[in-house]
Amino acid sequence: MLVVNRFVVAEEAADGFTERAHAALEALAARPGYRSGQLVRGLDDPTAWCLVTDWESVGTYRRALGGFDVKVHAMPLLAESLDEPSAFEPLASAEPGGSVEVRASDRSVGPGR
Repeated sequence: MLVVNRFVVAEEAADGFTERAHAALEALAARPGYRSGQLVRGLDDPTAWCLVTDWESVGTYRRALGGFDVKVHAMPLLAESLDEPSAFEPLASAEPGGSVEVRASDRSVGPGR
């Protein structure tokens, strides 16, 4: 599962933001189910930032949010992210030079479907 939290950060606030984002990333990285993460900044717009993390499952991500260090270091930062969907399930992937591998959705099918 991929989580993409987007932020708009004024250039003069970038140093403080990166310090807090590093602490958030470290807290998330310590949780079970965490696979990888990155703090990235827009090349064309230096006020555009993303904290991108990869998790084993939606359950491991949601349980990670309950960890004490995550509540202290990550949740305040994540609360500043843009109010938009941030959790995504992988439906297709391809390794370099490989073919596309399709996965079924883990989303439950609603009534009448």
